[in-house]
Amino acid sequence: MTSSRPRGFALFAYGFRPFYLLAGIYALIAVPVWLWVYSQGMVALPGLPPQLWHGHEMLYGFVGAAIAGFLLTAVPSWTGSRGFAGLPLILVVTLWLAGRCAMAAAAFLPTWLMGALELAFLPVVAVLLAPPLLRARNRNTPMLAVIAVLWLADLAFVMAMRSEDALIAQRALHLAINFVLILVTVIGGRIVPSFTANALRRHGETTELVLRPWLDPVVITVMMTITLVDAVWPNSSLSGVLAAIAAAAHALRLSGWRGGRTWREPIVWILHVGYAWLPIGLALKSIWVFMGAAWSAQWLHALNLGAFGTMILAVMTRASLGHTGRPLVVTRTTALSYLVLTAAVVVRVFGPALGVADYRHILLAAGLLWSAAFLLYLVVYAPIFLQPRLDGKSG
Repeated sequence: MTSSRPRGFALFAYGFRPFYLLAGIYALIAVPVWLWVYSQGMVALPGLPPQLWHGHEMLYGFVGAAIAGFLLTAVPSWTGSRGFAGLPLILVVTLWLAGRCAMAAAAFLPTWLMGALELAFLPVVAVLLAPPLLRARNRNTPMLAVIAVLWLADLAFVMAMRSEDALIAQRALHLAINFVLILVTVIGGRIVPSFTANALRRHGETTELVLRPWLDPVVITVMMTITLVDAVWPNSSLSGVLAAIAAAAHALRLSGWRGGRTWREPIVWILHVGYAWLPIGLALKSIWVFMGAAWSAQWLHALNLGAFGTMILAVMTRASLGHTGRPLVVTRTTALSYLVLTAAVVVRVFGPALGVADYRHILLAAGLLWSAAFLLYLVVYAPIFLQPRLDGKSG
């Protein structure tokens, strides 16, 4: 008996496929590599603390791949244009890989060559996305501005490497992080309530979500203001006040989305968990600014690993099913990856406050859990990215 499953190599058939695969692979290997670098006291970037290499690669490597995969998939849907596939997609993937290799070999490459390889990726992504967005006058065209700011922040980071200015490099990373937080705020504000409402209807729930349209521009404005203030007066009292306001606004927004009623669908509740790290991380930031409490010191990891990491895993697992003609139901292995990732973030954010004698034990535990979560993801999704759609359609 022969199988009716479509056959062939489909990795470059649509934008999400190679980048969601690379995001998972990079998440799996980058953290263990960082732990090894940290344990050996190595210098990953000449003239800069090794933590900045870790922060840069999690942002421009892992998060950058996920953003590219999302936009290269979403823009054709938003604009009704043809999807990105074949040689253009291979080119942009090659540039992402070149950037990662350049940053890994930064200690051995001339600065100009390392910078050229690292900075080539985002402009090409923007060149691919701009024509359909501009032709359609799509409301998501400001995404191009987000890409531009991320590129400028990366340029500032590379220039800081050249001058061995750790302060500028750190501020450049924080600027990029804040812009990604704005992206999570905007996209999360659209997809979390929408997917939740759909799930509740499928289960015959009559409870309506509490949507507060007035709150959306408020929370986005506050997040943009935080970005500006942090660029000029990081860790100031004003920054702490804005973080507290943003935490309250995000929490109020999230409370109306009825996340507690989605427990039967991991593919939905993980979106709520990811978004919840926004108010948690911002509240911890405010507490750290005003009180300096040890248990709030890891607020940046609550935002990076928690909000970014969890939302990325949630979106990748959902979008990959929908765009390959599969039912929007995750396997038990995928649901387990959600739980393991959540455990990794909890350990990394709150573990240091437990007073463990050796801080490295906390890092090792969190790192192993993080990598295990993405290994589980790859076990399920790597074959999906390589194989054609189940329904025989292109993409």
